[in-house]
Amino acid sequence: MTPLLFPDYVQAIRELDLASISGPAAIPERFLLAREGRISMHYIPFEHVNPEARIVIVGIAPGFVQWKIAMAESQRQLANGAPQADVLRAARLTGAFSGAIRPNFVALLDAIGMQRWLGIASCATLFGEDAHLVQISAILRHPVFVDGRNYSGTPGMARLPFLREAVLRYFAHEAAQLPDALYIPMGGSVAEGLDWLAREGVIRRDRILHGLPHPSGANAERVAYFLGRKERAALSSRTNARQIDAARATLLAQMDALSES
Repeated sequence: MTPLLFPDYVQAIRELDLASISGPAAIPERFLLAREGRISMHYIPFEHVNPEARIVIVGIAPGFVQWKIAMAESQRQLANGAPQADVLRAARLTGAFSGAIRPNFVALLDAIGMQRWLGIASCATLFGEDAHLVQISAILRHPVFVDGRNYSGTPGMARLPFLREAVLRYFAHEAAQLPDALYIPMGGSVAEGLDWLAREGVIRRDRILHGLPHPSGANAERVAYFLGRKERAALSSRTNARQIDAARATLLAQMDALSES
């Protein structure tokens, strides 16, 4: 079992002058977990695991903005005298799927019947009263920067021992606590990483839900077509309708099978 790192960083978090940190290169050396060549990994207090979670939303890695938000929330919680568990929970959930990405994501989950499997009216409540049903995660728990920029999936994590070790040390530890949860990858790089973990026996392949379009605004057309809000004939050449149709059919069948099991 991976021990909590948070106690080793409490004082450093309290003393952070976040206003003076304008980019990854300015993150104090105290928070550096590892470095290999052009790649660095820095501590973030994202160690909370929700043992009741039935779905795990898996991003690729926290970015610099998320690092600052989590540190600011940790400072606020610590200043208010919150216990360690509350600090870690608040740090991980603050800012999760905020802005326009949230309604897109809720609509996508509801479209495949996730709310029925969970026994709730809509997945919108996963960010409120039903938050106990979800774990917000990242396959790389701690921020990773390549040449001082947020890691975006290149080079591929499964091909780099440095990143593979990080996935196995941190994310696999979470997954071991949630063996019956469903895993929803946010993006192709994460999907590849989860498939690799399935081959390694860390998670079950039938618990991975492949094919949901990423709910970001940059992916608006794919989301709209998946949801039936845009006709096939109106799609741009950049959107592969056949691929989206196949993914939707597979996901609906997978959710039906899960509901019957």
